[in-house]
Amino acid sequence: MTRSRWVLLLVSLAVAATGLYMFLQHEALYPDTSDAYVTAHVVRIEPQVSGRITGLPVKDHQNVNQGQLLMEIDPRSYQIAVQRAQAELALARQQALAANAGVQAAAAEISQRQAQLDNARRMYGRDSRLLASKSVSQAKADSDRDKLHEAEASLIAGQADHNRALRVQDEFTARISVASAVLDRAFLNLSYTTIKAPVSGALGKISVRPGDVVQSGQQLFPLVEDQTFWINANYKETDLARIKPGQPAAIRIDMYPGKTFDGIVESLSPASGASFSLLPPENATGNWVKVTQRFPVRVKVITRDKNRPLRIGASCSVTIDTTGTADLGKSAGSQTRNGE
Repeated sequence: MTRSRWVLLLVSLAVAATGLYMFLQHEALYPDTSDAYVTAHVVRIEPQVSGRITGLPVKDHQNVNQGQLLMEIDPRSYQIAVQRAQAELALARQQALAANAGVQAAAAEISQRQAQLDNARRMYGRDSRLLASKSVSQAKADSDRDKLHEAEASLIAGQADHNRALRVQDEFTARISVASAVLDRAFLNLSYTTIKAPVSGALGKISVRPGDVVQSGQQLFPLVEDQTFWINANYKETDLARIKPGQPAAIRIDMYPGKTFDGIVESLSPASGASFSLLPPENATGNWVKVTQRFPVRVKVITRDKNRPLRIGASCSVTIDTTGTADLGKSAGSQTRNGE
């Protein structure tokens, strides 16, 4: 082998070593994973009251706005419940008015009997003074004393009647509170017969039709919220040393080749994906084989493109720039502009 060939071989090896070193450095500074998927918040639409569906003005995969009508349940039985609760509240109020009138009458009776008692005391006191000088007969004094005792007993009875009237008044006041609560609940149940979109987004598969009877708490169809999307990127544990919240990320979604979305690292899972599975691995069996674990990293999607809507479950690749920090203000502005 000639000298020039040796030199060429050494140069090639040096170039290859340099390239390998730069590749490893790039992998360390910009960790990448293809084990990543798009996800978002999913609202499970379910009725809060039971009944027959009378209206379903939406269809599978339809985009809906917050507050848009999704479904109607037959309201007639709940309207009847409202009318009954209103009648019971009106009756309770009438009974409370009668009880209040009874309290006022009992109070007036006490005032009258108190006046009679005061008069009987004055009469008996006068008789006691006149009896000493023989200006009044003993029979008259005894009669006025009996009237005094009757007036005292009458006042005590009147006070007892007043206390009973107060208890009756309290009872009907409590009945008003109960009837008001029942009426509020009836109105609330009636409002539940109309189901509206709690957020804006896209509907999933609708498995019910008008005429079906649904039960309270029955899951009917999903609503994928369109306000916030993020990526669950599963990184090898050997890549986590440099990954931190706030770092920028580049997201490439398989369904949109050539398009890159901006993202930002939000959080790192405290446990590996296998740890949260239904059957976590048991390494104390004696058949242990060391396998590099993957940890979910949540990457928020910052930029959006209305012509390329994101869909839950879409496969993607994520590259994180561990050398920088995302400009949240700039990224938020970019999201607004791209979402227009």
